[in-house]
Amino acid sequence: MIVLALSGPAGSGKTSIGKEIAGHFNLRFVSIGTLFRQLASELNMDLREFHILAEKDYKYDLLVDSRAIEEAKKGNVLVEGHLACWILKDIADLRIYLSAPLEERARRVAERDNMSIEKALEDVKKREESNKKRYKQIYGINIEDLSIMDIIINTSKFSKEKVTEILISIVEAYLSNRNASNNIDR
Repeated sequence: MIVLALSGPAGSGKTSIGKEIAGHFNLRFVSIGTLFRQLASELNMDLREFHILAEKDYKYDLLVDSRAIEEAKKGNVLVEGHLACWILKDIADLRIYLSAPLEERARRVAERDNMSIEKALEDVKKREESNKKRYKQIYGINIEDLSIMDIIINTSKFSKEKVTEILISIVEAYLSNRNASNNIDR
């Protein structure tokens, strides 16, 4: 059984790469962003409206994060989200952080969401500032402190396929090492 936590800012590649890794290892893929959107839908709210509500009332972030924790406790899962590594720090076997320069991430978001790079850059900056503030207030977490991460990769340095390949080989090495350690202990 394994639990992988994958974090990174918008446009870092965490969703697309996370799905590839989960598929390779036959893990369930849980996106905290999807859990957030599901809760918005349960409350009959559009996403922008729900974000505004969540900024004012932290119970929604706490509820979404508790759902992610419950999924992680079931095992055999990759949980992806901005805060996944921090909220799963005591559960995850590996905490992986993907990064990329702001301009590159804005370009990716613009392409993904079919908007101008300028609009994407504005949206990414605004979202990151909101996330940084909320996570500090809710959990006392500084999302700029990456000291809890096991692996950090700048996704602008490699293709999506190469990043996926690198991470798959790291997870395989971890599993092999863990299995060898378990055999020695017997």
